[in-house]
Amino acid sequence: MTAPSLAEIAFDNRFTEDLPADPLRLNETRQVHSAAYSRVQPTPVRRPELLAYSPEVARMLDLDPAVIESPEFVDVLAGNRVLPGMDPHAACYGGHQFGHWAGQLGDGRAIVLGEIATSRHGHQTLQLKGAGPTPYSRHADGLAVLRSSVREFLCSEAMHHLGVPTTRALSLVTTGEQVLRDMFYDGHPEYEPGAVVCRVAPSFIRFGNFEIFTARNDLDNLRRLADFTIRTEFPGIWPSDGEATTDHYLEWYREVVRLTAAMVVEWMRVGFVHGVMNTDNMSILGLTIDYGPYGWLDDFDPNWTPNTTDAAQRRYRFANQPGIAHWNLSRLASAIHPLVGAVEPLQEALDTFVDHYERGYGAMMAAKLGLLRFDRDTDPTLIRDLIDVLQLTETDMTIFYRSLAAFPLETGVPDWPAIETALGDAYYRPDEIDADTAHRVTDWVARYARRVRTDGRSDAERAIAMNEVNPKFVMRNYLAQLAIDAAVEDDPSVTHRLLDVMRRPYDEQPEHEDLAGKRPDWARTRPGCSMLSCSS
Repeated sequence: MTAPSLAEIAFDNRFTEDLPADPLRLNETRQVHSAAYSRVQPTPVRRPELLAYSPEVARMLDLDPAVIESPEFVDVLAGNRVLPGMDPHAACYGGHQFGHWAGQLGDGRAIVLGEIATSRHGHQTLQLKGAGPTPYSRHADGLAVLRSSVREFLCSEAMHHLGVPTTRALSLVTTGEQVLRDMFYDGHPEYEPGAVVCRVAPSFIRFGNFEIFTARNDLDNLRRLADFTIRTEFPGIWPSDGEATTDHYLEWYREVVRLTAAMVVEWMRVGFVHGVMNTDNMSILGLTIDYGPYGWLDDFDPNWTPNTTDAAQRRYRFANQPGIAHWNLSRLASAIHPLVGAVEPLQEALDTFVDHYERGYGAMMAAKLGLLRFDRDTDPTLIRDLIDVLQLTETDMTIFYRSLAAFPLETGVPDWPAIETALGDAYYRPDEIDADTAHRVTDWVARYARRVRTDGRSDAERAIAMNEVNPKFVMRNYLAQLAIDAAVEDDPSVTHRLLDVMRRPYDEQPEHEDLAGKRPDWARTRPGCSMLSCSS
């Protein structure tokens, strides 16, 4: 198939065609009732420049690189131009933020341009993040700064190549304008370079889209939204006669529960911390969405959160992500309760989350350890003890598993000197490891070795299997910060390099070994490398 030219890109905007629009074309902050979205135009910028784009996403959209790189399309990606067939709009939704109902939220700095019907990947929605104010911007300007945009662009694509369900990022465009931001909400705002990311997903519908209709007792539109979502995104559930019943809504909800559990298992596998798991940041498709104050576990600390706003409560810490996902799903269950009419079947569907997550987590951890399968009799204790061992001293999670894959277990009894040599690169403070820590690590490795031998898997086979699920490269915060620092100086080379390396996160790539190392000491407390806020 020949890629379409700019004029030939065909849009099929199901969301705006099928769901109720805000009757007002007034782009002012306000409460929007009885509507799924408000039509709004992106705000033009002064000097758009394409900093980077994802060739893989371009191919997914059937777009030729020549089209992406053309000045005309860069104008589209910056919000300066709307193509025929596009229907720009911002969605209306609510949400629970940090456990409390926040009322109407909506796309405050995101504007959907339209939906493309691709040749092989179904409908894909193009959304500009940082394209100016909408009726849902509250007291903000709807813009985004370069630092947050670089982080979202790189992490979206890195997560995809890691095998984690996620929204994608087509492009990163600088605007040539300055945006005022108070990075840490401490009363010291500064001007920063502005940017726009073009995000891509089959749909950007969130839990909060359903919550807002139920909160307002707008049950007709709640049903319209649910029917639209099932019909377009879960067609296997949609009834042939076009009339959804309670059973169809329950089957759909059970599938959302399953998809959400599977997504969080993948987060835990690679050490990703979302940082702000509010219900308005939960995709109905089980995709990672809204890359704000996210972070990666450098040293393995289950209680770590990258979000400064969450520093005291630690609601969204790494270890709490499964529990928060379950809680958020309970909010979705409450939102769709009017469609089902009974609590018990929704509760039963919600309860399947625990089973989905525990089975997925057990299988995932067995794979990370190179085991043929998860043994319910022996492996829970082995895994729990590993979680404890990883916290005895500051241990880099990513490097630990890659080093463990290379550790020989077929012959002999592991001793501390051999373990220290093999796993030493994973420790941030190897000189601080005391005798008790060394003993406990040695004991765990010995038990792990015995468990591996019961599978009869050779060291070589185990290493191959482990390296297929334990990445060598992840989008650590300090790496993203290096890209940001360079981009601020009009140097996109670090962004391009990281995008290229993260395409093959499980490969050795010795020429990029410097990107696989532990977090350097300078990044331990530097803003952007340790803790972040929601400011962008």
